[in-house]
Amino acid sequence: MTDKNITGAERPIVWRSLLYVPTNNEKFVAKAHTRGADGIILDLEDSIPEQERQRARDMLPDAVKSVTQSGADPIVRINRPLRHMVKDVEAAVKAGARALFVTKVDGAGHLKLVAELVGEVEREAGRPQGSVKLAAMVETADAYFRAHAIARASSRLIGMNLGGEDFAMEMGMVPDTDTLLVPKQTVMIAAKAAGLMAMGFIGTVADYNDTEGFRAAVRKSVKFGFDCASVIHPSGVAILNEEFTPSAEAVDHARRVIDAYAEAQKAGKGAITVDGKMIDVPVVIRAERLVARYEAIRARAGN
Repeated sequence: MTDKNITGAERPIVWRSLLYVPTNNEKFVAKAHTRGADGIILDLEDSIPEQERQRARDMLPDAVKSVTQSGADPIVRINRPLRHMVKDVEAAVKAGARALFVTKVDGAGHLKLVAELVGEVEREAGRPQGSVKLAAMVETADAYFRAHAIARASSRLIGMNLGGEDFAMEMGMVPDTDTLLVPKQTVMIAAKAAGLMAMGFIGTVADYNDTEGFRAAVRKSVKFGFDCASVIHPSGVAILNEEFTPSAEAVDHARRVIDAYAEAQKAGKGAITVDGKMIDVPVVIRAERLVARYEAIRARAGN
């Protein structure tokens, strides 16, 4: 089976929703492809007891095939201890993972080490070089101050987030929208500065029963510039998909802005008004990016 068939690696990555699934839970894995998430994170870390991790690794090939049935990208969250990380990377890359979530990244050197190992396993597995991407999880106070360097550590890196629960635990703070606002925003800015996806939302994944609170947190995060987020319960997937997809009204406005500005340029004008608001270059660039994201999401869905 080719890498294309396993991972859909020919399709550009655009994510709104990512759903965590314990790799050793066959029931959850079997249903994961029906949840509508853009990516399924097959977990080898927190949700898997240490004594179960080798069994979970052995289950990855079948799990990857299962979760990709409806087009979701297969992602694997790997462990930090080196002896587990090496085994996780070997199993995940050989199973066909399109991306790895690298936990407890403490600096650029750590991420470079993971990228080097991924490259070696890619060659052994006959997969195209560079096909397996990485997402960095910043989860400690030390790593928080190295986010800028982490974001530039490897060409494989496509996204970065702040692990809110672990970070809050280390800081001794309650993980909620107020306490995580600045840390999440800082890591988001570091990701954007490096051209990466800003992953996560301003809040915590712990209380999945508060759907209205969750929606409000995600909506706020979209305003701040976040691109996608992960959840541990499938009830959050639809909310992520809806909130991280530009609305029809926003897309219509963006297209009118782009068209109006193009006409203004022909007439030698540098600033115009659309719907009573001034339009200049930064507004047009935002409009172009919004439309491009919308079209990428449509292409992913086959529309």
